[in-house]
Amino acid sequence: MQKITSYGNRQTKRLLLLILLNVAYSSLELFIGLLTGRIGLVSDAFHLTFGCGMLTFSLFAMVMAKRKADDDYTYGHKRLEVLAAFTNTLFLLFLAFSLAVEALHAFVQDESEHKHYLIVSAVANLCVNAMGVWFFRNYARISFVYRKAEDMNNHSICLHVLSDSIRSAGVILASWLLALGVKNAETLCLGIVSVAVFFLALPLFNASGGLLLQMSPPGISPSAFSKCLRQVGSLEGVLECYRARFWELVPGFSNPQVKEGSDEQAILKHAHSVYNDIGVRDLTVELQTRALST
Repeated sequence: MQKITSYGNRQTKRLLLLILLNVAYSSLELFIGLLTGRIGLVSDAFHLTFGCGMLTFSLFAMVMAKRKADDDYTYGHKRLEVLAAFTNTLFLLFLAFSLAVEALHAFVQDESEHKHYLIVSAVANLCVNAMGVWFFRNYARISFVYRKAEDMNNHSICLHVLSDSIRSAGVILASWLLALGVKNAETLCLGIVSVAVFFLALPLFNASGGLLLQMSPPGISPSAFSKCLRQVGSLEGVLECYRARFWELVPGFSNPQVKEGSDEQAILKHAHSVYNDIGVRDLTVELQTRALST
């Protein structure tokens, strides 16, 4: 822990504080739940513990991403933050599904069985997560422009605590509406929260998943890549232009690979020029020289 606080930046220290607060609160909630026999508190404590695991992985990715490339990881460890973002959003999609199931269960059960004692837990949880939202408020948007890998990780952390805050607010609202005599209030609130969490997580899930699957950079159209490939293929001395593959290692780091052949310096200069014009900053061109048969 001392290594993390001395090695990390402000966001790393804030995340560590948030994890410690969540662990302390979930431990207290688990103890009270076991002591009083409240299954709802025990279940919520396990949910928070699992969420802490996701945040801990994000913290681990933050620290490891700062390591330099070595013989085993020649590209470095930056993609760990992308993987952490994907894992976080996958957890949120699972949370949305579980809330939908809980809403369905609330619809078929007696409303008098609603666990009103959870409102105290929800208020406390909302306060803890509100601090997390404040810590990562710069990333509190559904759609975000990812200029570097840590943007994805920080955005996923913000969405995680924001989703937990919405969940707690939904429990509080449901309890209040049921106290006023509103029918199916719990089902309505849980359903709304489920949909909100799903749509919060989906854009980042698609972005991080696409990056891990090595999609072409989303900011550049396929037609622009095709046009550049035709320009390179029309150069004098190029015998054949194989299929070009374009992907991002992490946001802001594009690594295309092109296979060509002949007059290397002129081709390389022209290839870098046409791809730089469309925003590719890091370009790898692999040239293959092939002799013509006579």
